[in-house]
Amino acid sequence: MGLLVRSFIFYVASHAFHGFMLPVHSLSFITTSLLVPTIQVILQDNGIPIVETGDGFLLSLQHIPHGKNRVADNAGPPVFLQHGLFQGGDTWFINSNEQSLGYILADNGFDVWIGNVRGTRWSKGHSTLSVHDKLFWDWSWQDLAEYDLVAMLSYVYTVTQSKIFYVGHSQGTIMGLAAFTKPEIVKMISSAALLCPISYLDHVSASFVLRAVAMHLDQMLITMGIHQLNFRSEMGVQILDSLCDAESLDCNSMLSSITGENCCFNSSRIDYYLEYEPHPSSTKNLRHLFQMIRKGTFAQYDYGWVGNLGRYGQLHPPPFDLSSIPESLPIWMGYGGLDALADITDVEHTIRELRSTPELLYIGDYGHIDFIMSMKAKDDVYVDLMRFLRAQQGMHSSS
Repeated sequence: MGLLVRSFIFYVASHAFHGFMLPVHSLSFITTSLLVPTIQVILQDNGIPIVETGDGFLLSLQHIPHGKNRVADNAGPPVFLQHGLFQGGDTWFINSNEQSLGYILADNGFDVWIGNVRGTRWSKGHSTLSVHDKLFWDWSWQDLAEYDLVAMLSYVYTVTQSKIFYVGHSQGTIMGLAAFTKPEIVKMISSAALLCPISYLDHVSASFVLRAVAMHLDQMLITMGIHQLNFRSEMGVQILDSLCDAESLDCNSMLSSITGENCCFNSSRIDYYLEYEPHPSSTKNLRHLFQMIRKGTFAQYDYGWVGNLGRYGQLHPPPFDLSSIPESLPIWMGYGGLDALADITDVEHTIRELRSTPELLYIGDYGHIDFIMSMKAKDDVYVDLMRFLRAQQGMHSSS
């Protein structure tokens, strides 16, 4: 299918930027002829590429083809950034230009692509379903790996004609690890950098999460017919209030009760962060994550015995086999000692199941959010992450 993909390039803070609604400094227009055999690309009025997943969801891809010191026709190797749970692609740019990984990668010569999964405010709905339909929210991270990631990576791979550096955080690492077990996906990946890597969750220690699991919040919401989980809505606020209305849970520091302590989070910017996050997700996604916590498995969604027989042909959901990820795929992992979601024990469990030996960066006083929002992450994390990426590409270091 021959498609003409039009892209506006917004120069934001001296960067060429496709997509986020930020102040526009100047504007240019590029027309590129592309052959995209495996996905549909839909032209929007604003020119931002929208990809359609195999199950009909419409996802936007933001793009920084070069940094402030590069020209548009001299793009470096492609890097794909995949956000975590209740986040969108804006999470990679929410700190200052000098502290945000998306800008830092662009300024260091990488061709930066930013993914946005279904349900986020940057996604564009569905080809047939309304956001108010129950079926619109009938998905978990398994679908994000099998549909969303496939569509977005296929688009970037086709456009750039190059293997992709994958960078994921939190849920973005679950999606990546699950997807990399599929040969048709991993063939598009040059290497993977995983921030706060998650595949097993049975040692989660976050007080807010453990209370939600103990009270079976996921089942309660599904029984109540609540399929969209949006903490910006009135219902979302009520859910938070009900969880925090307990002597055993102190929600005065909501972030730390969910993620664990974060050493270097810029608390003075919280009001700014809340302008963009949290993004919505689905109750089914929450339930899938809670299944992992309760059962200690890294497996597909559990529909119960009868449902599993109908869907999988067996009583229990099939596990994702981390040993099927090719040994030839270079992997880098960054994780922290204070992370209450990606616990050290669970990270080590993941490492043991891989055929390859990942490069590791352990920071004892870092929590779950520090790896993307720490004021010191550039020096603590991103310098080593870029060293790893350059080593795979044979790039020369640039400051």
